[in-house]
Amino acid sequence: MSGRASRALGAFGVPLLYAAGAVLLGLTVPRLEARYLPELSAGMSTGAATAILSAIASGTLPLTGLVFSLAFVMVQFSATAYSPRLVGWLAGSAMMSHSLGIFMATFLYSLAALAWIDRGGSGRVPLLTAWLAIVLLLASMAFFVLLVERLGSLQISRVLAYAGDQGRAVIERDYVPLGSAPATQPGADEAAQQAVTQLLAHRGGPAVIQAVSVERLVALAAREGALVELAWAVGDTLVDGMPLLRVHGGPRPLPEHQLRRLVRLGTERTFEQDPKYALRLLVDIAIRALSPAVNDPTTAVQALDQVEDLLLRLGRSDLAGGRVRDAGGQVRLVFPVPRWEDFLTLAFDEIRYCGASSIQVMRRMRALLQDLMEHVPAERRPALQRYLERVDNGIRRSFEDVDDLRDALEQDRQGLGLSRERRPS
Repeated sequence: MSGRASRALGAFGVPLLYAAGAVLLGLTVPRLEARYLPELSAGMSTGAATAILSAIASGTLPLTGLVFSLAFVMVQFSATAYSPRLVGWLAGSAMMSHSLGIFMATFLYSLAALAWIDRGGSGRVPLLTAWLAIVLLLASMAFFVLLVERLGSLQISRVLAYAGDQGRAVIERDYVPLGSAPATQPGADEAAQQAVTQLLAHRGGPAVIQAVSVERLVALAAREGALVELAWAVGDTLVDGMPLLRVHGGPRPLPEHQLRRLVRLGTERTFEQDPKYALRLLVDIAIRALSPAVNDPTTAVQALDQVEDLLLRLGRSDLAGGRVRDAGGQVRLVFPVPRWEDFLTLAFDEIRYCGASSIQVMRRMRALLQDLMEHVPAERRPALQRYLERVDNGIRRSFEDVDDLRDALEQDRQGLGLSRERRPS
């Protein structure tokens, strides 16, 4: 199922299932109760039961409109304050869909239950029918509390932690510690050594490579004795006619429809197999905070905290992947992967440029680079040293005052809190 179809199912399918379930309960529960438990009564007057159910039905509908109006206003505010790519995090969440569904179910079932109060002038209030409406009301209140808690997650610290957690999950799942994987022979490129026997091109509008079914692609290529090459990396955008997959070797072409199913395309990037996307969101939040309209360098410093953690994990990981072998040791899948320098460019360049005049950001960035150099393997340190020199050169260009220049060249993990040079040893 495509990403767009999944989101549509979550946004509309779940509430509709709740509504259909409520209608079904409203049609069956009272009838079953009247048939098998005719003497069971709620022990309250029909007037009281009618008032309670009417209050539930009439109060749930406006509450639904109020809550979701507020929710979407807050989502829009977050998109403006942080990044528009965060809208789907809340608007498309399961909590929003289930909350809307339970509110609709409570409203519809209460209306159906009203029809069985004093039905046929019996003066009877069906016990199960009435209490089921109360249970749905309590469930609605529980979801209301959970929804309010969900809205509280729009605090900047939680948003940054969310992006960082997504990136950490991808790194932990898809990367192995440096030195634990067998080294690739220098210059070895299995795909370049074999002729292209099949080319699969993208058809349609612009689409992002969201995820690749690695195990199934390897199994398919091994079964056919071929090598599959993904032309672009996860996170890249394809336009009509661009190559998607190249097949090398094999006695016959691989099934095109099966190949297309194993590469998921969508309208936006996802965290699933793309650690760069977590860095992208953190950088977006940081540079938006550094814009003249916002002018919030503290948020940029908080974003750098998460960036540092992700880079530390990547710096200790083997990034020279992109080749997957079958059980016999034969390379069956090749795909582009980002280098260490690519991660550094993404993480630092825009923040370094937008925060060049912020003493707080420059101090935090210098501390980040120095600390990374102390904790990553030796082969990763030269790139960090080059970035530190670029940061220092930018500081010297931006600060003409000698005192400001001296302050900006200090290291401070808080930005402006405790400079390392002044800290007692």
